[in-house]
Amino acid sequence: MRTQLTTIFLFFIIAPYALSQVISEIVIQDNKRTKTGYITSLIDLKVGQSLDSLTLKSDVLRLKREAGIAHAYYQVHLTDQGYKIVYGLEENFTIIPSFNFYTTNDDEVAYRIGIAEFNALGRGISIGGHYLRDIYDSYGAGIRAPYLFNKHIGLAVNYQNLTTEEPVFFNEGTALYRYNNNSIELSGLYQFNLKNRVELGFSLFTEKYDYKSGTISNQAPLNLDVDKHLLKFIYEYNGVDFYYQYSEGFRNVFNAQYVESTNRTLPSFLIVRNDLTYFKRIKKQGNWATRLTLGLATNDESPFAPFAVDNNLNVRGVGNLIDRGTGSVVINTEYRHSIIDKEWFVLQGNAFIDAGTWRNPGGSFRDFTNSNNVRVYPGLGVRFMHKRIFNAILRIDYGVGITPGSTQGFVFGIGQYF
Repeated sequence: MRTQLTTIFLFFIIAPYALSQVISEIVIQDNKRTKTGYITSLIDLKVGQSLDSLTLKSDVLRLKREAGIAHAYYQVHLTDQGYKIVYGLEENFTIIPSFNFYTTNDDEVAYRIGIAEFNALGRGISIGGHYLRDIYDSYGAGIRAPYLFNKHIGLAVNYQNLTTEEPVFFNEGTALYRYNNNSIELSGLYQFNLKNRVELGFSLFTEKYDYKSGTISNQAPLNLDVDKHLLKFIYEYNGVDFYYQYSEGFRNVFNAQYVESTNRTLPSFLIVRNDLTYFKRIKKQGNWATRLTLGLATNDESPFAPFAVDNNLNVRGVGNLIDRGTGSVVINTEYRHSIIDKEWFVLQGNAFIDAGTWRNPGGSFRDFTNSNNVRVYPGLGVRFMHKRIFNAILRIDYGVGITPGSTQGFVFGIGQYF
C-alpha cells in the first residue's frame, strides 16, 4: 500500500515537469515562397518529442542548405503546455538568369545564357535550361527533385545537346574536331541523413567527332559517330555549415563512372574521381577554402582521354582545354576576405594558388612528377555577391602561370570556383 502511495505521489510531482520538456508546438515563420508543409517534412523535430538541442541545430543546418533559404535560426519558448519551437527563415530569390562568357582557342568569345528556378512549387525542386554559343550552338535542360517522394528519396533528369570545337592531342601534333554529345540521363537520389547521400544514374548518349583541321594521325579517324551508355555512382559526405557567404567544415564527393562504347576506337573505360573540400573561418571577415581533386581512368592510349586541363574546371589562367590525361591531381586553395559586407551586398576579394599535374594517355604514374605536366598558377580575384539571391555571385579571377611555358588570363563565372 505504501509503495502504491509513493508511486502516485511521484507521478503528480514529476508528471508536470516531464510534460514541460515535450514539444507542444512547432511554428515556421517568414517563409513566403517555401511551403510550410515542405519545411516540416525536412526537419526531424516533431510535436510530442522531447526537446533536443542537437536536433534543433541539425534542422537549422538542413534548412540553410536549401536553395530557397539564405539563413535559418530557431527560438525556444517555454509555455504551460511544453516547449514552443519557432524556426525563422530568411528566404532567397530563386528564379535566376545566368550569363557566362570566356574566350575560345580561336580567340572568339563564347557565352552561355540560361534561367533556372531552384525552389519550384516551393518544394526545393530545381528546373532550368540554357543555351551555349561556343563556335557552335548547344542547349540543355534539367530537373532535380531531391525530396520528390519523401525526405530521403528523389529523382533527377537531364538532357543536353552539346556541340563544341575540341582539340585532340597526338604525338605528331593537335587536330581540331567538331564534337557533339547528345545525351539523356536519369538519376535516383537517396539521402541517408543530413551528412550522407548517394546518387545512382544511367545515361544514354551519342558522341560525334568530325575532323576540321590540324594534324592528321593514324591514332584517330577523321569522323566518328558512336553510341554509348554510362553508369554513375556518387557518394557524398557533407559536413559544411554556412553563415551567409561564409563556410566552415569539409565535404567529400566520390564519383565513379563506367562508360561503354559500341566503337573500339573509343573503348569502354572507368573513371573514378574524388573531391575533398575544406573550409575554415578566419576571424570575422575571412574564409580559407581548399579543394583536393584526385582522378584516375582506364589508361588507354586514346587521344580522347577523359580528364582535361581547363580554365573553367581546375586551373585558373591555364587556357581553354589545353591538354588531356587519364589521371589528375589538382589542388586549389584560396583566401577569401569580405571587403564590404552590407545587409544585402558583399564585395569579396581573394588570393589563390591552383596547381595540377596529369598522367598522359597510356603513360605511367611517373608522369605526375614530370615537369612538362605540372601547372602552378597563383592569382587574384574578386566576387560581387547578393545575399538574398541564390548563388548570385559574379566571379572574376586572373591567374598567372609560374611553371615553364605557362600562360595567363582572366576567368569569369557565376558562383564560387569551388
